[in-house]
Amino acid sequence: MAKIGYARVSTQDQSLDGQIDTLEEYGCEHIFSEKASGCKTKRTELDKCLDYLREGDVLVIYKLDRLGRTTKQLIELSQWLDENNIDLHIIDMNVSTKDAMGKMFFTMMSAFAELEANLLSERTKPFSFNI
Repeated sequence: MAKIGYARVSTQDQSLDGQIDTLEEYGCEHIFSEKASGCKTKRTELDKCLDYLREGDVLVIYKLDRLGRTTKQLIELSQWLDENNIDLHIIDMNVSTKDAMGKMFFTMMSAFAELEANLLSERTKPFSFNI
């Protein structure tokens, strides 16, 4: 069982250092990292990470929103991991998808991650009186 880390920040101005340090402290043997929007469905380093993972491995992320922003994205990824017997550990929530409770919590938090992304989008759009 290898621990494989994935770190992502949304912009070139942000630093990956904190996530990478945390993943190293968690014992990750290999870490994939990139600077790309979570809204993008095509992320090169995430794709490489998923190709690298093997049955019995653990994918480790710092926060759930590092993997994706929509419930659909996250659930599809969770299903793929499950089908390939790969566990997911989310450090900041202390969650593992190894058991039923962890999977249920992951599903709920996926919906909240999408809600948070939508609220952020609404807050940053110019105000309009069009109703």
